[in-house]
Amino acid sequence: MKTFGLTIAAALLGGAPAFAAGHGVDCGPEGQSIRILASDFPAIHAVVNLAEENCAGAAAEFERNHTTEAREIMNAALTPDPAEYTSVIVANSTLVQLMNDGLVRPLDDLVATYGANLAPNQLITIDGNIMAVAFMANSQHMFYRTDILEQAGVPGIPETYDDVVAAAKAIRDAGIMEHPLVMNLETGWNIGEVFNTVYLAHGGDFFEPGTARPAINNAAGLATLETMAALVEYAHPDHLTHASNETQALWEAGQAALGFMWGSRGGAILDDEGAAPEVIKNTLLSSAPVVQAGGTPGATLWWDGFTISANIPDGDAQATFAALASAMTPEMVQANNDAAVWLIDGFDPGPAAAGVAATAQGGAKSYPMFPQMGLMHNALGAELADFLQGRESAEQALADVEAAYTTAATEAGFLQ
Repeated sequence: MKTFGLTIAAALLGGAPAFAAGHGVDCGPEGQSIRILASDFPAIHAVVNLAEENCAGAAAEFERNHTTEAREIMNAALTPDPAEYTSVIVANSTLVQLMNDGLVRPLDDLVATYGANLAPNQLITIDGNIMAVAFMANSQHMFYRTDILEQAGVPGIPETYDDVVAAAKAIRDAGIMEHPLVMNLETGWNIGEVFNTVYLAHGGDFFEPGTARPAINNAAGLATLETMAALVEYAHPDHLTHASNETQALWEAGQAALGFMWGSRGGAILDDEGAAPEVIKNTLLSSAPVVQAGGTPGATLWWDGFTISANIPDGDAQATFAALASAMTPEMVQANNDAAVWLIDGFDPGPAAAGVAATAQGGAKSYPMFPQMGLMHNALGAELADFLQGRESAEQALADVEAAYTTAATEAGFLQ
């Protein structure tokens, strides 16, 4: 069992080379079919828009489906031969989801032919094969209201989890806010991801080395739940129903001073829509917290990128790759600078990107790309709510996670 992924910190520090001046766009063989499945948010639209603008005229058809259900339908859509789509835009975990079923092809030959404008840090290499091309990064990290920290007498920006808890206590004790902290703790995927981030900060490993056997029922796991409980003490009472839309809304309404949220929400919070001027003016995005100074930030680094389907004709594969690679340009980035933390030359990191950049540069780890990680994430998401509600001990919660994962991993063939 291996874990894979690009070094996002390195990619943030050095982007891809630009197209050589005067070179036209190579769209691959003409008369092919290009069919793209993707999630529905602005950065992905920007990439696919330019791919379509560049290469739709050379293709027999150029179709796109942007949907919030992409994760749920992608495997079924790529299973037929020919597949329903020639490319799926994926992230860390969804690439593994497709690779587990053998539904995407190695890209080495396509990169050699059509990828002159791609940087090495964009190439997601697994077992020696390039399997995806990344174009943007994301991570959860801390958001702060500097005016409220100052009002509560908090000296500087909190850096450790203990600092965050102490700041929340100071804000409550000063009578400013009873629940100053927002987190994406909705039962299910979100609560599982919070555990992942804090567990990595505590130095935890999810599996025994070289195996799919679970390794979360240990001292690092107990310390993680202790940290989560300390944070939840200052979170909104409805925190187990809060995902990104809810935490962003509370922040923009001025009802929070400390937030553990996705970097991709930074642009929306810092723009001149939705939030009061004092919220925008005093919101600072910084690194995810650490357990001790100099430690690993409590975050998982994510990337989004494109794949090419296995079950399609080679001509369609070439045209699809060429079209999407043609969109990886500095001009596209400059026209959509604040839509993402781009891993492409031309990106000018502004305030909305500061938290992701600081988290990556602090040494945060990529989301684990073990084939069985989705089963572990599901077990965490299903079994931790009772602990956070005080209904069971940390020891029992971890035992429940271990049991749920073991059952699922055995049924899936990862464990005997």
